[in-house]
Amino acid sequence: MSSKFIKRWEESDRTGLKAVLKPSAPLKSRIELAIRRIEAQMQYLDSALTRFADRDRYIFSKVVDAYSKNQMQRANVFANELAELRKMANFMMNAQLALERVVLRLRTVTQLGNVVVNLAPATEVLQNVRSGLAGMLPNAEKELEQVSMMLNDIMVEAGHTTGIAPDFEIASEDARKILNEAATVAEQRMKEKFPELPSLKQPETYQQDSGYTQY
Repeated sequence: MSSKFIKRWEESDRTGLKAVLKPSAPLKSRIELAIRRIEAQMQYLDSALTRFADRDRYIFSKVVDAYSKNQMQRANVFANELAELRKMANFMMNAQLALERVVLRLRTVTQLGNVVVNLAPATEVLQNVRSGLAGMLPNAEKELEQVSMMLNDIMVEAGHTTGIAPDFEIASEDARKILNEAATVAEQRMKEKFPELPSLKQPETYQQDSGYTQY
């Protein structure tokens, strides 16, 4: 690692008129700030998922109640609502897991200073998550857009300092791996967190247990 990069990693940029008027914080500090902002959005998503789980339990009980009374049309209405809710919950869980993996990448950057290689896929994952949250959680979408822009600026600055340009083909492949891994884990956690819907064909006997149904 060059001495020029090490200095920029730990110290503010104080060269030039722009730097004097508006000094740029050290790269390390800016990445640590990005980590904190992403972790705040992870907590926000976790709170949203808790609300979704509460709503899921309520609607699930309505499905079972209607089904046990052979009110199939009513049961189907609730089942469709539950299916849509779970689609959103699945994406939120997916997004949360993807952000978790981005944070792990960024922590590696603070340890190794391998900025360009790690930030390129991280910013791509953030863009993917951000675009998906736009319709559901606009505040999270805006925050992640700002963090993504911050990381992109850091990547460009680090590239200028080190002379290393990102390989976007490799970055895209790494981003796909991160998203696929998050999707796989999210699918498993959805199965654990949300019980399977009953088959809405013939009524059966159900036993209520803490708002969920065992069958």
